[in-house]
Amino acid sequence: MTESPAAAPSEPAPPQISTRTLVFALLREDGTVDAGELYTVAGALAMTDQQVRLCVKRLVAEGRFTQEGRGRKAVLRATADPTGAIAPEVEYVRHAYEQDRGLAPWDGTWHLYAFAIPETARQARDALRDALLHLGAAPLQGGLYVTANAIGPIVEAHARHLDVLPSLTRLTTRDLRVGDEDDPARLATLLWPLQAVADRHEDLAALATARLARLTGPDRPTPTERLTYAIELATAFTAAMRPDPLLPPELLPRPWIGTRARALAAECWDALREEDDHARGGLRLFRLYDDTASDAPLRDDTP
Repeated sequence: MTESPAAAPSEPAPPQISTRTLVFALLREDGTVDAGELYTVAGALAMTDQQVRLCVKRLVAEGRFTQEGRGRKAVLRATADPTGAIAPEVEYVRHAYEQDRGLAPWDGTWHLYAFAIPETARQARDALRDALLHLGAAPLQGGLYVTANAIGPIVEAHARHLDVLPSLTRLTTRDLRVGDEDDPARLATLLWPLQAVADRHEDLAALATARLARLTGPDRPTPTERLTYAIELATAFTAAMRPDPLLPPELLPRPWIGTRARALAAECWDALREEDDHARGGLRLFRLYDDTASDAPLRDDTP
């Protein structure tokens, strides 16, 4: 009995990309989106022309873009920079790569933030809580949050903007204990959903590996395919990074998939830059990632 040949590894499912995200991703340095390019890339992503038309109509109605011309010959002009919809904050991404390169070691300090804001200021209370969660802090109990990163000035700025600074208490400790647990790495596993964060980075790593093989293989992708890959990569990168608390490497399982996924993403951006320097120079999306992902080789993350 002869054995069947091993099946080729399946292509990872590309991330779900909304038409709105696609428009933001195609924003050029001069603040415009070429409608012809928009429709072409949308088609490559299995979006219909009707989806594109309705999305453009909504964005114009919201005042985010103005439109000059009609159909594929139109030009959309941004009234403000909306690229935050496709990429996390540049400083956040830069800090992630600094950690991956061993340039941001943890000093063993935990940073805690507490607040007691009355129900009459519920909106401000919710906004401050959301800011802390967005910055990677984990709740310890009602109104008390902890992180391993020194985000104090940012939290304080949020509290001042919300007019609740007198209700915010900041403190640091090197002796955090939750119940019977005081080991830092085990505390990290207890307080943060590290498996869910790792799963998103696994998705990013799989996509980046597949796209890198195509970008560096003999059958090179077309310019439209390269642009599609860039948008897929940016979407998967954002999906992995936004819920990532960016804990110091000392608190994470080793090897940590986030380090490998970001390294693969950086290689993809390098390959995209080498393949199509003209397109890279025109899109803000490329600049956002080039500024943070291609500065230096990453350190070896072996245990």
